[in-house]
Amino acid sequence: MNNTISLAAQQVELTHAIDTVWVALCGALIFQMEGGFALLEAGFVRSKNAVSIIAKVMIDIMFGGIAFYVVGFGIAYGTGLFDFGINLGDLGLGLTISNKLFWFIQMGFAIAAISIVSGGVAERMKMWAYAIYVTIFCAFLYPVVAHWVWNPQGWFAVKGFNDFAGSAAVHAMGGFAALAGAIVLGPRIGKYNEDGSINAIPGHNLTLSAVGAFLLWFGWFGFNPGSTLAAVGKWDLIGSVATNTFLASAMGGISTMLYTFLRYKKVDITMVINGVLAGLVAVTAGCNVVSPESALVIGFVAGILVDVAVVLIDKMQIDDPVGAIAVHGINGFFGTVAVGLFSEKNGLFTTGQSEQLMIQLMGVGIISIFSFSVTFAIFKLLKSTIGIRLSYKAESAGIDAVEFGVESYTTFE
Repeated sequence: MNNTISLAAQQVELTHAIDTVWVALCGALIFQMEGGFALLEAGFVRSKNAVSIIAKVMIDIMFGGIAFYVVGFGIAYGTGLFDFGINLGDLGLGLTISNKLFWFIQMGFAIAAISIVSGGVAERMKMWAYAIYVTIFCAFLYPVVAHWVWNPQGWFAVKGFNDFAGSAAVHAMGGFAALAGAIVLGPRIGKYNEDGSINAIPGHNLTLSAVGAFLLWFGWFGFNPGSTLAAVGKWDLIGSVATNTFLASAMGGISTMLYTFLRYKKVDITMVINGVLAGLVAVTAGCNVVSPESALVIGFVAGILVDVAVVLIDKMQIDDPVGAIAVHGINGFFGTVAVGLFSEKNGLFTTGQSEQLMIQLMGVGIISIFSFSVTFAIFKLLKSTIGIRLSYKAESAGIDAVEFGVESYTTFE
């Protein structure tokens, strides 16, 4: 009997150990995605504002991470309305990792969501106003949505809403917040002419952006497979999620490459980068329930949708320097709906059932409206109090010189 008990205890301990190592590694990959955001966005803006992008992503991590620890995690997964810090009790998720490690990986999701916003408001927002918004977002806005989607007692979770790794809770949430912020801030100086025509403001370093995209691509294999929150007993699910993640991302890049070549007679490599990211965003909700063939279709649609959305948003004179709204907002919305179309269990195209599609539409619709409207109100409040927009002189000179007193690239004579 003692040997049996000892063996059972060892098996439990081994399960906890393996799952802990798996989730810790995935959490580290997710955390390093912030380096990807920093390089991607820095390359897509002008050199005079590159340091400001790095600073904003660091603000995302520092202010956002602390806010999610103090208040946000308790709202998302606590037992009370406001549980401070990390609740060490049973969260009802059947975890085989510690609540502290679960907090760490969830913190990565929170700061990924806010990092989407930093791209949409790039090159014209005041640093401290942005820091205040980051704190509010990670303390309250994102945690409310995470509670709806992933808390066992959450509004959407109870209804069977499927958002495995965050197409809605992270990407649509961040993308529609970026939309609201960009609208309230207004476009960069010189972006649009009085007659409505558009002036291109190219980024200063496509190489940086490409490296950033590769870091994000790499990190996504922590983001999606890591959402299993365990390795033991989930080896097949991890394989399916990883495969679907890659297939959708690669097909997203291919479809953007083909689409831009056919439309513009040249391949737009900046858009191909966003096409890969769009495929990743779109498959994130359903990578656990769709087939590899469906993942290819989802990625193909996302790669075209991102270019169409970027063009449309620009025509609406909404200035989004890095394409965050199109990549994350529009494709986060599409990817969440795609679960209801392609799920092998209850998708409209695969089984003829429509109930899951209605649940997906409801969930992502409410999340998008919530994110946009609350962010719009917060930005308006900040605008009328401390101000959110740099002065004309400061914006013209560059944020790096005005707010940080440095230049991105030093020349030696």
